[in-house]
Amino acid sequence: MRAEILCVGTEILLGDIVNTNAQFLAKELADLGICVYYQTVVGDNPDRLKEALKIAFSRANLVITTGGLGPTKDDLTKEVCAEFFNKELEMNKESMDYIKEYFKSQNKDMVKSNEKQACFPKDSIILKNDCGTAPGCIMKDDEKTVILFPGPPREMNYMFKNYAKPYLQKYQKDIIESKTLRLCGMGESSVEEKIKDLIEGQTNPTIAPYAKNGEVTLRITARASSNEEAKNLIEPLKNEIYSRLSLYVYGEDDTCLEFEVAKMIMDKNLTIATAESCTGGLIASRLINYPGISSVFNEGMVTYTNESKMKRLGVKKETLEKYGAVSEQTATEMAIGVAKNTGSNIGISVTGIAGPGGGSDQKPVGLVYIGVCINGVTKVKQLNLKGDRNRIRNITAIKALNFLRLECLNM
Repeated sequence: MRAEILCVGTEILLGDIVNTNAQFLAKELADLGICVYYQTVVGDNPDRLKEALKIAFSRANLVITTGGLGPTKDDLTKEVCAEFFNKELEMNKESMDYIKEYFKSQNKDMVKSNEKQACFPKDSIILKNDCGTAPGCIMKDDEKTVILFPGPPREMNYMFKNYAKPYLQKYQKDIIESKTLRLCGMGESSVEEKIKDLIEGQTNPTIAPYAKNGEVTLRITARASSNEEAKNLIEPLKNEIYSRLSLYVYGEDDTCLEFEVAKMIMDKNLTIATAESCTGGLIASRLINYPGISSVFNEGMVTYTNESKMKRLGVKKETLEKYGAVSEQTATEMAIGVAKNTGSNIGISVTGIAGPGGGSDQKPVGLVYIGVCINGVTKVKQLNLKGDRNRIRNITAIKALNFLRLECLNM
């Protein structure tokens, strides 16, 4: 089964909303073993929508649409699809009763235009919408199938998982199983170079590298007749990647870097405090995303000025005057000071120039120092980053957490 995702809505084309529906559907269809080779967005125009359907069915036998099932005149997806399949629309009493009851439960009056949401192409399979007023439906004609969903992600996600997914599972002989390895500390091109032979020789399973926000993910995907068979195909390849890149792999699947660092700190019975300048609390904010971190996270300080660095962290005036706030020496004293002043095993510090101004030839924008002090032993890492202020701050937070992770591994 080959599928195309067709998202309807002028607001998507204009960039007013982010098309999260396509992302959700692509992932869900991949898990079902259904190939998606194209995604299309079309505005609320009947002629262009009909043309998009024609093109989609020329290269796929399953088209999934989102949007255009509302009560207004520009909500035309169902009407255009019915015309494309040469089917008449007819009122469905059960859907009409549900819509009336929905409005009653919300203490709202149902207007006449809402009745069109209860009309469906003849012989279609109706998909209940337990979260809103726009039911979806499934239409089939020979080898062509179209599944219509409303646009709001909360409604569409629920309807797909509870109604469309069980329907599609009946037609799939194989399943697709994936394992995602999450890496930090090595760029995408370097990772790819390390496993180039595995990528070039891939058949089943396959490896797909992705880079995002200072991290790299490797998605290993296998097609098989059962989950167990797919996992058995994935395991040897996963183990081979670990043998080459284990230092950089911080976790698998749905985890994130701050969760793995937080768990490591807690498992080792360590306490931590943070001292941040250019990141303005981003490191502390990421760490406290982890439930239960309060048992080990003592304090987070944002020390932007030289005065606060001296007063709160004990950074020496002489250090600041001789080396400057953005220096290896200052980062060292910040890490030592925050650990000492809070009674923590770990002190982590960052100081840098995030821009857009404040740089010089000797200390350009993007120069950052990270200090990590663990039980009195301190190490400093220098970064030379590129990008705007937000990117420099965010990448610094990621690099700092990964630096801490690696230092904890060595304990």
